[in-house]
Amino acid sequence: MGFVINRPADEIAFIDVLRQLKIIEEDGQINLPEKAREIQVVHGGPVETSRGFVLHTLEPEPILGVVKIDGTIRLSANMDILHAVAKGDGPERVVFALGYSGWDAGQLEAEIQQNGWILCPSSDDLLFDDDFETKYERALAMIGVDLGMLSTDTGRA
Repeated sequence: MGFVINRPADEIAFIDVLRQLKIIEEDGQINLPEKAREIQVVHGGPVETSRGFVLHTLEPEPILGVVKIDGTIRLSANMDILHAVAKGDGPERVVFALGYSGWDAGQLEAEIQQNGWILCPSSDDLLFDDDFETKYERALAMIGVDLGMLSTDTGRA
C-alpha cells in the first residue's frame, strides 16, 4: 500500500469531508481549529478513491487503529483521528488522502528490482508541506538527481 502525496484534490476541501461525515455541523467552520482548516486533501491513488486515509505525525493521545509507518509517521483510517483533528486534539501535521495505490504480494519488490521505482529517504517536510508542484523534484534532489538532467529518450546500449 502506498499514497500519492503530490496530487492535491483541489475540488475537495477537508472541511467538506468533515461535514459529509457529520464530524462537524454545516456551520462548524467557525469552531474548527485553524490547523484543521488548512489540511489539504490529496488524491492518494486509484484504489478505493472514496475511502480516506490520514497520514500524520505522532498523535498527542493514543488513538485506536493507528499504524506505525516509521519513527515519526503514522497511518490512521478510522473516524477517531478525524474527530481528534476537528477538536484540535489531533496530530501536529496531517495529510488526508482519498484512495491509495496497491500491489499484489511481491509485485512492488519486483518493480523495484526492475528499476521501475526511484527510492529516496522519507522526509516529514516533504510529506506534510503543501508545495505540491515541487515535491517530485525535491524527492529526486534528496538522492542527488536533477530532473532537468534526465532524458526522455529510451533505448538499449
